[in-house]
Amino acid sequence: MSQLEFSWELRGTGWAICRIADGASERKDFVSYCTDALADVLHGVAGLHGRTSVQRFSFDLEPAEVRWVLRRSGSDVHIAIYRFPDMSTSFDVPDRAGTLSWTSTQPLGLLGHVVLEAAQSVARLHGEDGYRAKWMRYPFPVAALQDLRRLHLQYDRCQRRHGGLSV
Repeated sequence: MSQLEFSWELRGTGWAICRIADGASERKDFVSYCTDALADVLHGVAGLHGRTSVQRFSFDLEPAEVRWVLRRSGSDVHIAIYRFPDMSTSFDVPDRAGTLSWTSTQPLGLLGHVVLEAAQSVARLHGEDGYRAKWMRYPFPVAALQDLRRLHLQYDRCQRRHGGLSV
């Protein structure tokens, strides 16, 4: 059985710790509020349920960038995280120009589940107002969370419990 963990923890003002791990390795980044990062993760994973089999999103680490590339193949997703030294200069740079810093292949249903659970945990802990106070530039991504939850429950046949959104 696949192992996958994902967490999103707000730290201080304008920072979050994003952690992803499988049974073999982990990746942890200190993500800046310069992008709507949590919403980007939710949209990226939700987008895998559509016609597009590849989703990309980036986190600003001030100044570095980490770019996530999610490639769906059947019911699995290959996750590749590339690091670039400066986000301001890596906009049009191909993925392979970055340093591959973490990779794993996981079932889409499991990825959807762990991302959904992490975002719901952030919502329960901080609420919309608390999230906005800590993240500053962007509100809590309620619509993106609801969209992923709907798609996950509809397509992934997840047998685990899912708490509702309590923001």
